[in-house]
Amino acid sequence: MATAPKSELLHMAELVSYQDGSVVSRQITKADAGNVTLFAFDREQELSEHTAPFDALVQILDGSAEIKISGKVFNLETGDAIVMPANEPHALKALTPFKMLLTMIRN
Repeated sequence: MATAPKSELLHMAELVSYQDGSVVSRQITKADAGNVTLFAFDREQELSEHTAPFDALVQILDGSAEIKISGKVFNLETGDAIVMPANEPHALKALTPFKMLLTMIRN
């Protein structure tokens, strides 16, 4: 998948579209140091609990989501952000259709 164009204005929430009953993703940029990916979740779609080897910043661009980190539940809405720590179990669920920007930084 091609990354987003460089040195151009990006309207992040417009770069990925909702699809009925699906989770859609689009990679914005990727490098050895980390990557940035956009996601669009339809209502009630989710990513089951998993871990990642690196910290990840989630920024909600549209809608609302439930994010569970090590058993603690956080409800995020448009404009909210949270860091999911490396190696801690986390899961995401769409409370409404929502879009998020995920920034993962590798050590």
